[in-house]
Amino acid sequence: MNMAETPNKPKHYGYRVVSDFLVIGGGAAGLDLSLRLAELGSVQLITKTDVQESNSRYAQGGIAAVLDAEDRFELHIEDTHRAGAGLCHQDTVQFVVENGTRAVNRLIQLGVPFTRTPEGPCHLTREGGHSNRRVVHSADATGQAVIQTLLAKVQQHPNIEIYQNHLAIDLITSHKVGRFAPDHPNRCLGCYTLDLENDTVITQQARFTTLATGGAGKVYLYTSNPDIATGDGIAMAYRAGCRVANMEFIQFHPTCLYHPKAKSFLISEAVRGEGGILVLADGDRFMERHHPRRELAPRDIVARAIDFELKRTGNDCVFLDITAKGEHFILEHFPNIHAKCLELGIDMVREPIPVVPAAHYTCGGILTKLDGTTDIANLFALGEVSHTGLHGANRLASNSLLECLVFAEAVEQTIRKLSAEEDTSHCIPLPPWDDFDTHPCDEAVLISHNWDEIRRFMSHYVGIVRSDSRLARARRRIELLQQEINEYYWNCRISRDLLELRNIALVASLIIRSAIHRKESRGLHYNSNHSERDDTLWAKDTVLPIHI
Repeated sequence: MNMAETPNKPKHYGYRVVSDFLVIGGGAAGLDLSLRLAELGSVQLITKTDVQESNSRYAQGGIAAVLDAEDRFELHIEDTHRAGAGLCHQDTVQFVVENGTRAVNRLIQLGVPFTRTPEGPCHLTREGGHSNRRVVHSADATGQAVIQTLLAKVQQHPNIEIYQNHLAIDLITSHKVGRFAPDHPNRCLGCYTLDLENDTVITQQARFTTLATGGAGKVYLYTSNPDIATGDGIAMAYRAGCRVANMEFIQFHPTCLYHPKAKSFLISEAVRGEGGILVLADGDRFMERHHPRRELAPRDIVARAIDFELKRTGNDCVFLDITAKGEHFILEHFPNIHAKCLELGIDMVREPIPVVPAAHYTCGGILTKLDGTTDIANLFALGEVSHTGLHGANRLASNSLLECLVFAEAVEQTIRKLSAEEDTSHCIPLPPWDDFDTHPCDEAVLISHNWDEIRRFMSHYVGIVRSDSRLARARRRIELLQQEINEYYWNCRISRDLLELRNIALVASLIIRSAIHRKESRGLHYNSNHSERDDTLWAKDTVLPIHI
């Protein structure tokens, strides 16, 4: 089908919607890609909850890019490799860094209100692991500023139709529906989604489908991620036949606000970058005992140091102290963090902030190439849901939004080339969702209990510090729980809670399997039984084979 001849809006056929492009996820990656693809044809954009909710929205620090005359691509590349502990892909790192400046300049042109210096250029801050100031930001709410700007453009575009409060259930592939002969390459035809407001399932077809669903922080008990981060895209892609890689590398942000009423509130890395120090309850500054860069060490080292000190002292939290910078500096640089802390009775101008490590970023994900393609034709993945090779064993601070933007352009360029080929197969009606012989579930307590159990043993056994015995226990538990959950899934009417439980169980299993496989300690994966890094055997990605 010639994209130029397609209607601007997706076509509706009862519970079936057909368009040129289907984008699942409304964070920075999904919004930017939707805007780009809308110039080529009709776009369906699916968001699980309110269209403004995404992981990207909560990114405080900023976007790392070479924007200063004193900085160089080579330095950003070196910093990324150093943080990634030997597993970053050279071609990916170079590709992202060298295209990063253009990606940030595009956001400036779109109107993102980045903080500026009195002289006019964007203010650049420095974060852990960076050798230079290269993080462009919008005060301490960069993600929110980026999302608001992109969303305003998306909502105004006539070629984009947004489906908020729609939860993707599973991808539809040619092999699963018998569209082509078994020897024909498997290709994605769209997905089934649950309309959460009307409790109906919609078949959403498209020639090209992109997963931009973010990470899986909710697999853990404590996380900086919002409730939507349940690993849906990774789980759907793996069930459909995509390989996943490096799932053992879960980044724990060192400084999440520790307060009973502070749900998933992050204290930005920039607080340490601008002079904040980490201390124990007695005021002891401990990071100098763990790394020469102290508070500016890479995140995995800082998180592990905090975990060590908490276990050593028996304390519930450590403290982040930036009071020495003074009230004017703190209010100018961190107005949102200050307001949130003050709301909870903590005045960061006059007292340190209580913090703990929390699951923050999934460094592994769906295996993709530099053009965003996956193991399934016409299926793309970008952002945190993907594994591009950029982050290696530990993501460098503020490289996440950068990856979203650079690969949004890469995916658009790939689709632009592919869309020139004649193809109408995505318009042929697909089988509707089949819930025959299922019944309403009246045991919601089973879902909530399983959900809680997974998150607790993942935190205790597969968290910042692991061991062979802990991982073996986790594997036994997840295998039993997956049997229960799958039985429940196939016999009961679907709901958001059930679908998310199914997804976090699968993602937890992928993390455990990957962690068991890696018999060393590297980056974010620390196993006390294999405490040394081993470059002779393990300087390679952990790729889990396709399993359908």
